Amino acid sequence: MNSATHPKENSNSDLAYQKAILGSVSRTFALTIPLLPPAIEVVVGNTYLLCRIVDTIEDAAELSPQEKQSLSKLFLEAVLGMIPVEDFVNPCLNALEGYTNVDELDLIAHTPTVLRILHTLPGQDQMAISRCLSVMSDGMSHFHGKQTQEGLKDLAEFEEYCYVVAGVVGELLTSVFSNYSIGFAKQIKGHEQLAIAFGQALQMTNILKDSPEDRARGVSWKPVSMSQAALLKIAYEKLQDSMSYILLIPEHEVGMRRFCFLAFGLAVMTLEKIAARKEFRNKSEVKLSRNTVWAFYAFTKIAVSTPLLIKVFFYVTSKQLRKLSAKNP
Repeated sequence: MNSATHPKENSNSDLAYQKAILGSVSRTFALTIPLLPPAIEVVVGNTYLLCRIVDTIEDAAELSPQEKQSLSKLFLEAVLGMIPVEDFVNPCLNALEGYTNVDELDLIAHTPTVLRILHTLPGQDQMAISRCLSVMSDGMSHFHGKQTQEGLKDLAEFEEYCYVVAGVVGELLTSVFSNYSIGFAKQIKGHEQLAIAFGQALQMTNILKDSPEDRARGVSWKPVSMSQAALLKIAYEKLQDSMSYILLIPEHEVGMRRFCFLAFGLAVMTLEKIAARKEFRNKSEVKLSRNTVWAFYAFTKIAVSTPLLIKVFFYVTSKQLRKLSAKNP
């Protein structure tokens, strides 16, 4: 009998693929996303993979800015149902013929699978995901032509870049969490800006951590006139807002809190390593060891329901960041 007559079977194999590829394309998110309640684990996992496809196009050094813009546009049109998904997949795989990350190529080849899952999600979640991808895709297209060795022109442009690639994801998480938890929806009202800071803090961590590799390929996402110390100060302020965001999640929503606290804590510890040195030549110098990651993972189980422990963790692990902030008022 044709498997097309078994939608549940298809759906289960799609979800199995989503879980498997998540582990291949991101160690961190493969660790954090399963902490979420099952109802939103699928939503956030699906969103991450869709964002990862946009990122793969963005990171492909062999593509020109025009090719990146064209593929991003096709991807968005496929997500929004304006064109058949194959009209994105085929040209994208052809353009990435020399690309070396086989897991990311496999993900692009399975875009139809990822979109099938998207179309099974609640309507309000689908709308939030479509908005997030539209902002991200349009925003990245805007920045494709701004990649230079010198960096972005000023702090405003840097913050805008961090918004379109990650701040908007903070907004999406807030929508999804609010759809799931009435308690969180009430708590976050009037504090939505914190969600943007949460996403931006994680992105600033990535930009600073990856800066040696970016520099080697002739790109910088830092603002041209700002020192690393000044950027770390801004990242530290965004981390303070991120902690406030986490503390607005009701204590009984343990999965949502742990998901955010784990991402937050890894960012704090990474930025602290960067702040402790004047310069580094390779991101491996500031990468957290596997033992550190697992120890913190275990700690989140204990700390997540105790606001004081979350605050103490942040205070203890951000000494260098605090010092830098005090020196750069």
